[in-house]
Amino acid sequence: MNYRHAFHAGNPADVMKHAALARVLAYLGRKDTPYRVLDTHAGAGLYDLAGASAQRTLEAEDGIERVLAAPLPEPAATLLAPYLDAIRALRAEGRRLYPGSPALALALSRPQDRFLFCELNKEERAKLEKRIGADARAKILAQDGWQALSAHLPPRERRGLVLVDPPFEEPGEFQRMVAGLEAAYRRFATGIHMLWYPIKDLRAVDAFRRDVGRLGLPKTLRVELDFSTVRALDTLSGSGLIIVNPPFTLADEMRTILTALAPLISKDGTGRVRVSWLTPGG
Repeated sequence: MNYRHAFHAGNPADVMKHAALARVLAYLGRKDTPYRVLDTHAGAGLYDLAGASAQRTLEAEDGIERVLAAPLPEPAATLLAPYLDAIRALRAEGRRLYPGSPALALALSRPQDRFLFCELNKEERAKLEKRIGADARAKILAQDGWQALSAHLPPRERRGLVLVDPPFEEPGEFQRMVAGLEAAYRRFATGIHMLWYPIKDLRAVDAFRRDVGRLGLPKTLRVELDFSTVRALDTLSGSGLIIVNPPFTLADEMRTILTALAPLISKDGTGRVRVSWLTPGG
């Protein structure tokens, strides 16, 4: 996968990931006390879908553009409303913008909440600083996201979300995710931990799920959506999330959301949804 997320912004994998992110933030926002979000691989934060990178791949046409144009059934429409309304607000002036995780998190949060966004790539970090750096709630760090899991946990707020969304452009990302999750949970056992992964090499994904299960962490949820049949190991065929300590409503909410989205954003018009517990707790 190309590190520059501008080529992939708003694609089916983004829709699935950000729908879940929005539901987690809605849950955290139910209490008045502040929460903190640590995003280990933040990217540029905001993307122009009319720009050259997005137009080169047109991946958003099969993702967020289809979702925005479709009449969604209830209760999926209500569950997706905060996420989709945030996108529509960005587009109020007519530009086809799409929020990365940082911009979406800020749009869905409250004045008392705080954010740490890690981005090592100098070009991407400069864009992130330009787009959200003026928000006093956010701190942008030129720090390796894997190191941040030890350096910045537990947060002072003692509640919040750790989002791990690496670019998967180097070998060993699955192994780093398992080690990172173990380290992060050890320091912040009460937090919600969300790990995104691409579904391409099925054997690698199966091994990753087994390794996560062997950690023995309670309340570990697997959420996956296939967009197409796997034909080549370098072709994205689906999107997955491992979520530790998910909101108690999230499993049912994601089943509802993905069942409604699958016919819209899968290549064959059907898609395959998998929501299950890797360890007891659901």
